[in-house]
Amino acid sequence: MPGQGLPLRVATLLTGLLECLGFAGVLFGWASLVFVFKTEHYFEELCEPNAGWMGNATGQDDCKAQDERFSLIFTLASFMNNFMTFPTGYIFDRFKTTVARLIAIFFYTSATLMIAFISADSAALLFLAMPMLTVGGILFLITNLQVGNLFGKHRSTIITLYNGAFDSSSVVFLIIKLLYEQGISLRASFIFLSVCSAWHVGRTFLLMPRGHTPYPLPPNYSYGLCSGNGTRGEKKKTAEAEKLDLQSKEFQSPKEEIPEPGQQPETRSFRSHVLSQRFAWHLVWLSVIQLWHYLFIGTLNSLLTNLAVGDRALVSSYTNAFAITQFFGVLCAPWNGLLMDRLKQKYQKEAQKTGSSALAAALLSTVPSLALTSLLCLGFALCASVRVLPLQYVTFILQVISRSFLYGGNAAFLTLAFPSEHFGKLFGLLMALSAIVSLLQFPIFTLIKGPLRGDPFYLPLTASQKF
Repeated sequence: MPGQGLPLRVATLLTGLLECLGFAGVLFGWASLVFVFKTEHYFEELCEPNAGWMGNATGQDDCKAQDERFSLIFTLASFMNNFMTFPTGYIFDRFKTTVARLIAIFFYTSATLMIAFISADSAALLFLAMPMLTVGGILFLITNLQVGNLFGKHRSTIITLYNGAFDSSSVVFLIIKLLYEQGISLRASFIFLSVCSAWHVGRTFLLMPRGHTPYPLPPNYSYGLCSGNGTRGEKKKTAEAEKLDLQSKEFQSPKEEIPEPGQQPETRSFRSHVLSQRFAWHLVWLSVIQLWHYLFIGTLNSLLTNLAVGDRALVSSYTNAFAITQFFGVLCAPWNGLLMDRLKQKYQKEAQKTGSSALAAALLSTVPSLALTSLLCLGFALCASVRVLPLQYVTFILQVISRSFLYGGNAAFLTLAFPSEHFGKLFGLLMALSAIVSLLQFPIFTLIKGPLRGDPFYLPLTASQKF
């Protein structure tokens, strides 16, 4: 890492961390925002008067239909959060960083302005605003993940750090909820988020590359303010040549590493990676764990209401506690990346001594991370199945650790297991396919409100059996 570029790279790292922490994954603070929406009487016309408190945090009417409406919005938004990563990943790969970030800023600003001026009478616009907000947020994350390429051997640690910041950004909706309780309107908070788009634009042109950040970095690589117009084309060619050379050596399968006499090793196509067993099994693993996380977040208000026997103050207190624990995802995720980086270095040294595949060594370094993530999610599901309200504090802690490990480990696994030239498309396709599975959360929520009579505790028990 050249010394003269270090301040710029550190500035890029820190501002990217702030961007992911403050904007990218705010959707997952949905429980806090729902509390505010209910106070503002959004969809209250769907409630049935004098039917008891079940399903409603306000302790007044039976608002099963209202809860279902909020759950449907979250289902749609979380689906778009994943599904749209494929087309947005393609945009990032095809049109590079600047175009992708300008699209993200447009969606994000439009969504925050829309939410700012929505009222109870126009609450249906949330069906448009929340998906737009998530699409802008996921594009912020995708364009920031390449920052890890600037820091060489710490690449996985930074990627997981950014994914942890993405998870922790759910605390933004908690802050909006607390400000609302102090008299600051929902409109003022979201107008402030809209104004922050000027900062996103400045960072796009001053601290981010116009194209992609190559890995490994070529000599004298520069970007942002330090990139010169005259040598940019030469640097791009150098980066691409070195990147292709790296891919041809590091990401070939064992059969490809020793080609037959007279043959040259061929670079595997995007399609061949998608159809591989490695990609398929990783998709299954991600989809199952992600569905349970989404279902937990989407039903949290009902779960807490059930346990608190309709006590609105108690529901608010536990909702705040959940949102606060989400903030610590940014502190949990880097440990997963650090584990993977250390193991990768260890196994690669052993591979050099034995002459085995570098790719196999990289994949081996991901096994402890994937196993630990599965165990954490199992513990999370078991705790959520116990009908004790104070125990939900432990559930919240396990949930944020397992979720930060899940997404950070997922992104790091893709960078290690597949060529970097296909990262945007593979990451997007993986999240898009897992999004289809996540659509099951709404029929499951309907099952909770129907046959299960508002009791969601059978679901974590079932989920724990899956692990």
